Amino acid sequence: MTDPVALTAELIRCPSVTPLEGSALGVVERVLSGAGFDCRRVDRGGVANLFARWGAKGHPRSFGFNGHTDVVPVGDAAAWTRDPFGGEIAGGEIWGRGAADMKSGVAAFVAAAVDFVRETPPEGAVILTITGDEEGEATDGTVALLDWMVAEGERMDVCIVGEPTCPEVMGDTMKIGRRGSLSAWLTATGVQGHSAYPHRAKNPVHAMADLVHRLAGATLDEGTAHFDASTLAVVGFDVGNPATNVIPAEARATLNIRFNDRHSGASLTDWLRGQAEAVATATGVGIEVAVKVSGEAFLTPPGPLSDLVARAVEAETGVRPALSTSGGTSDARFVRAHCPVVEFGLVGPTMHKVDERVKVDHIRQLKAIYGRMLADYFG
Repeated sequence: MTDPVALTAELIRCPSVTPLEGSALGVVERVLSGAGFDCRRVDRGGVANLFARWGAKGHPRSFGFNGHTDVVPVGDAAAWTRDPFGGEIAGGEIWGRGAADMKSGVAAFVAAAVDFVRETPPEGAVILTITGDEEGEATDGTVALLDWMVAEGERMDVCIVGEPTCPEVMGDTMKIGRRGSLSAWLTATGVQGHSAYPHRAKNPVHAMADLVHRLAGATLDEGTAHFDASTLAVVGFDVGNPATNVIPAEARATLNIRFNDRHSGASLTDWLRGQAEAVATATGVGIEVAVKVSGEAFLTPPGPLSDLVARAVEAETGVRPALSTSGGTSDARFVRAHCPVVEFGLVGPTMHKVDERVKVDHIRQLKAIYGRMLADYFG
């Protein structure tokens, strides 16, 4: 039997801080190749990615897993109780950067897939797509893998993303969708002048304050059937003016919108620009809006895939997982254009924190859940 805890420890010892591969994908490839998986490196733009398939190419029944081995920086290493790249087990937990997000998830589905195809070779294909670019720009990771799969005629019928999804108790939550994410950079340009003669200037600070007030006070929606209400947060306001007697020529603000399926990145961009134009017309200050949409809102409607996940989780934990669309973005936002996708993984309160760690029993439990999903899907 493949030990997912030992594999997690080995992966943690690989210093794969984005964009470095740190030999982590090499570890995964060694394990999968030894079990008969056809492994291909799909590197792009300096990012390391791995595609692995057991079974026939293009088989009409193909179960997929997706995950990442890259991790965020450790921060102040001296603040850690244990070596962030040590993979040490203590107190029933395994410690290190990536323990929760998400080397344990990768180890669990790799171990489950290897043991499943060895013990009960299915009539179908098992596909694993693992990237080194989820914590970074995410432009040459899972996106590159999916682009390559289309070009090569490879396809998953369904996919499980192994991100940590449980807030409190193992098994309490699965993700059937995610909110969209949009960031905007606002620049107001006026006319610089002396603060004692404001009529001789055009104050961009006042204009920007008006715009920010309008945006922050807006109600985007009241939520939808599977999503909470969309939110807008102003995360920056900068004038860059050290003087108290000068009206500056420029003011900048930054905001982020997390939006549900009532909106799209394009519709929100139009709304932002409309609000900016109204303030610019009223004040005579020019306002530019630059936007980046990191991902659109999406939903995998409750049905066969979420039912399969829920049955496996409940059988192994005794807990029926809630269906959620909360949290930030994940690579599921890319997979959803390829096939139905659901996220399920560990309890993750320490992800991205100092002393990141997870319970070793939960890693073994997660492997059993993934194994049961495979058995039920092919059975």
